[in-house]
Amino acid sequence: MSLLLKMKKNKMFIMFFCDIVMILFSHIASQYIMNQYFNMEIFIMTIKAAAIGVVIYEIVLVIFDVYRNIIRYENGYDYLIYIFACFCSFLLQSSLMQIFSISYMSVKALILVAILASFFLVSYRLCIRFILSRNWDLKPKSLNQSNNIKNLLIIGAGVPARDIIKIIKNRLENEYNIVGIIDDNVDKLGYSISGVRIIGDRTKIEEICKKNNVNTIFFTITNVLPDDKKEILEICQNTGAKIKILPSTEQLIKGKNVIENLRDINLEDVLCRDPIILDNRNISSLIKDKVILVTGGGGSIGSELCRQIANYEPQKLIILDIYENSLYDIELELKSDYKNIEIIPVIASIRDKKSLELVFEKYRPYLVFHAAAHKHVPLMEGSPLEAIKNNVFGTHNLIEVSDKYNVKKYIQISTDKAVNPTNIMGATKRICEMMVQAKDKVSKTEYAAVRFGNVLGSNGSVVPLFKKQIAKGGPVTVTHKEITRFFMTIPEAVSLVLQAMTFAKGGEIFVLDMGKPVKIYDLAKNLIKLAGLEPDVDIKIEFCGLRPGEKLYEELLMSDDTLEKTKHEKIYIEQPSDITQNQIKEKLEVLRKLLDKEKANLSDVKESIRRVVPTYKENFEVNKIKEGRNNG
Repeated sequence: MSLLLKMKKNKMFIMFFCDIVMILFSHIASQYIMNQYFNMEIFIMTIKAAAIGVVIYEIVLVIFDVYRNIIRYENGYDYLIYIFACFCSFLLQSSLMQIFSISYMSVKALILVAILASFFLVSYRLCIRFILSRNWDLKPKSLNQSNNIKNLLIIGAGVPARDIIKIIKNRLENEYNIVGIIDDNVDKLGYSISGVRIIGDRTKIEEICKKNNVNTIFFTITNVLPDDKKEILEICQNTGAKIKILPSTEQLIKGKNVIENLRDINLEDVLCRDPIILDNRNISSLIKDKVILVTGGGGSIGSELCRQIANYEPQKLIILDIYENSLYDIELELKSDYKNIEIIPVIASIRDKKSLELVFEKYRPYLVFHAAAHKHVPLMEGSPLEAIKNNVFGTHNLIEVSDKYNVKKYIQISTDKAVNPTNIMGATKRICEMMVQAKDKVSKTEYAAVRFGNVLGSNGSVVPLFKKQIAKGGPVTVTHKEITRFFMTIPEAVSLVLQAMTFAKGGEIFVLDMGKPVKIYDLAKNLIKLAGLEPDVDIKIEFCGLRPGEKLYEELLMSDDTLEKTKHEKIYIEQPSDITQNQIKEKLEVLRKLLDKEKANLSDVKESIRRVVPTYKENFEVNKIKEGRNNG
């Protein structure tokens, strides 16, 4: 141990000595190769040339500062430096011997010296690096240890795969046994990466996993088409192996090696949405150094809005919410991550117009993002008046206050349930859209709404519910086998909201391209598989029937409307409405009278909603399904 410590301490001198030996040997070998024989006279001349060469080579190597390198971490660039240093040494040595008419060795022999020296200097360093970087565990593996080794299949024969193999061979051989690599490029089949063979394409995954008892799969392709990714991951899921996935190139975490970047597969990976490309300059110009207000800032959409807005460096970010716990959480998170931004949490209700005016008077927001709302469809069917008070009149308060305090842009977060609504919540959100469009006609503030469908993992959504049911051992309850919904990730939806804001000139309803609708039944099956279980074997799926206000298929557009394209391929504009402020006043008056009634029954509410929202209709799908059951 003491010898090793001394060697580490005197590493520079040891390397210096080794290099001298290699340079001397290169001169002797070169002279022998050039002359094909050796005698005392040639040997003496060679030693004299070598003495000059050693001095020159070492001076050049010192100039290039090679003795401060940590050999364990040297790479191709460092080895090129050694080769270049040897080439420079040859030029200097041959020039000096020409100038001083020293003919100990020919120029050809000196060229060969440089080639040999380059080879030897790099080669012995590579050997040392190999020895130092290996995990030389000479202890015999116990039976338990060998049983714990995971049989690993790597998907993708690229640079990440190479890095993973290198790390496993150096440090994790006691954890993983690499079975092989899968790649769809037929030109790569049969070749190897760092000693691991490419053994097939995606069609061979299940066969290879079964044959080799693979229990772990690393998906290492960072740039792949969504449909291809979805197909490959579905094949991997069928193997029953634990799947870990490498994020996209943009999402790779700095400062972590490729193994540490691998994460568990999630629902977003299986759905495989196309990546979102944003025009960050336009977004930044509207947010940077401005005062921004987000209502409902503690909720799923609101909190992600706050995170993404903070990335664009506003002067102040005001987060308004009525629920203190979620507001406290997002405040702590943002203050920790964005120390140069003034984060201002405000406990207030949008129903309280005076409270809103105090906030606007004090902070004078430049942009307002309105994400506060009651959103749960079945709950709002049971409490329709609360939905009207909060969603309609709360939004009306915010619209009016934004106009009074000259907000630049007001962005309303809307929903696909506002289209031909069959429930109270959707109808209230449609009223909000109409209020936005009407107010824009008479205000300097630019009012717009952004409409999108369900977001994965939002509070109270189907995904967290399914996960809880799976954790309890099932059953997973699906309302109907054919029910479909549009889905988008929360960051994806919010990034498109910010992009739509840059297009807003006033009065628009922006519609986000949600991709293809997803069957909730398929969603449930995928979540069960992601938990490493088998649908209807380990976890049962039960159908409980559509809930009040729920419909089988959601729509993002009015059926008789056409769409106008924007500069962004995933953002469209619904044809503008001709609704006026006077019409909005009349509609609000209908709802106020409803709220003023001492007792308003459900039929009164629905009748009033029908008068205010002509496209509202009761959920006949639920009734038809119930009638079908009764007739059956």
